[in-house]
Amino acid sequence: MAQTRNRVADYLANAFLMSVLSVPRLLPYASRIRFAGWLTGNIVAPLAGYDRRVIQNLTKIFPDMPEAEKKRLSRRVPNNAGRTFMEIFSGADFKARIAHTPITGPGLAALDEAHAAGRPIIVVSGHFGNYDAVRSSLAMRGHKVGGLYRVMENRYFNDYYVSKVKEIAEPAFERGRRGLAGMVRHLRDGNTIAMLMDQNIGSGTDLEFMGKTARTTLSAADLALKFDALLLPAYGIRKTDGISFDIVIEDPIPHSDPVTMMQAFNDSLESRVRDNMDQWLWVHRRWKKR
Repeated sequence: MAQTRNRVADYLANAFLMSVLSVPRLLPYASRIRFAGWLTGNIVAPLAGYDRRVIQNLTKIFPDMPEAEKKRLSRRVPNNAGRTFMEIFSGADFKARIAHTPITGPGLAALDEAHAAGRPIIVVSGHFGNYDAVRSSLAMRGHKVGGLYRVMENRYFNDYYVSKVKEIAEPAFERGRRGLAGMVRHLRDGNTIAMLMDQNIGSGTDLEFMGKTARTTLSAADLALKFDALLLPAYGIRKTDGISFDIVIEDPIPHSDPVTMMQAFNDSLESRVRDNMDQWLWVHRRWKKR
């Protein structure tokens, strides 16, 4: 009986979520993305307390930041998150826009050279701008871009979510032992994987990010060293129009040791965040103590 009730609850919750998502999709693409950003920044974030968490994190890192600026960012950060969420669920329209976006940056030549040679490639990024802009763009350049996804608790909504993740780029591996093994095989075979490396990881190593200690997983560097993979920071930076992107591939991180390599990534992401404060997900509990 409990399992039946849970299935019914999941089904009803999924029906509600699908109806919520279907309304914005009636709008033209640009209006849809802007509406999702407004809704998340002005309605969802205050109700969920995300705006308060943004302000808490900003106060921790920038104690002298004016209150007005923290308040502004507490709306703009979830606005970007809402836009990103709707872009994921607008796969075909999102990809059509990305198709006309060039890839730039000093690491582009190394990326193309490694791809042509069949060398494994690890693209590292964070919850910044729209990370799927990079994944989609690389797929259009012929990369088989593998990535991990977190399984949603609602199995009905999870099926739809996974279909949208795969619509942007495939393959997608379920987070867990089996999915990780599949992703490693994909990399070992000379393909590309994309990893987001900016969340607090309980088993991570204490590195520096934004002037504070932040536990950081070394997994991307470990894989790069094990499989002689190119390790490249890459970012989909949202432009001022709110719907277009600069897709930038930075210089490869030289192979040395995992701590040095992942500190280099943290430094890369920090520089991007400082240049575009409203595009990083300050909702993260990035600096949790052990």
